[in-house]
Amino acid sequence: MVAWARYASNVLVLLALLGPRSGRRLWRTRAPALQWWRGVALGASTAFMIAGLARMPLAEASAIVFLTPVLVAAASGPLLGEPASRGTWLALVASFAGVLLIVRPGTAAFSWAALLPLGTAVCGAAYQLLTRRLSGVDAPTTTLFLASAIGALMMSFAAPFAWRWPLVEWWHLVPFVASGAVGAAGHFLMIRAFDHASPAVLAPFGYLQIVAVLLLGWTVFGEFPDAVALAGMGLIVATGMSMALRR
Repeated sequence: MVAWARYASNVLVLLALLGPRSGRRLWRTRAPALQWWRGVALGASTAFMIAGLARMPLAEASAIVFLTPVLVAAASGPLLGEPASRGTWLALVASFAGVLLIVRPGTAAFSWAALLPLGTAVCGAAYQLLTRRLSGVDAPTTTLFLASAIGALMMSFAAPFAWRWPLVEWWHLVPFVASGAVGAAGHFLMIRAFDHASPAVLAPFGYLQIVAVLLLGWTVFGEFPDAVALAGMGLIVATGMSMALRR
């Protein structure tokens, strides 16, 4: 239901803001297959993340998703002809070690729920690589709208089977609509960034999210990672930042 609200509100916001000016150009595409798979990847990554957040703390789940930039950099070579360096592969190994420190397989800290944000990382990497492939093919507004529409369509098939009216007060509509508006703004900025640089260059800057994640998890939900999990997060962030500084 949350994922459905995120994309449905996104579509409504985009139609209201862009529809009158763009008309049918808003959803006309030169690469329907790429747009479809990009939308599926984005919808799946959102569903995995929301499911993971319901089962594990915000900071730990988000830190696992921070594998995405390294996966993007590693896959840019074979898929986009933008080969990754040996340092990128070393960063991938170090980031995976950081994930192991967070989830700690074989200990009481381990939970199968950690596989959910890992699914988000894989789907998110596919989404970013497809965004790069679509750069210069379709207008950024078209790429933005179609991803939201496909995500809304995907979630519309699932939401009715578990629907419960979530609103107790009228203002509960605000976070539902806000999730779509904020998501649309963030994805639009990412699409524009990919028009000017490769995924390998841009991906490490996503690690700046870790500051917000730690603060929100602590102040809003009263969750703060233990020392071992913090060490794992630090290792993941350090590898991403080292990639950014090298470039």
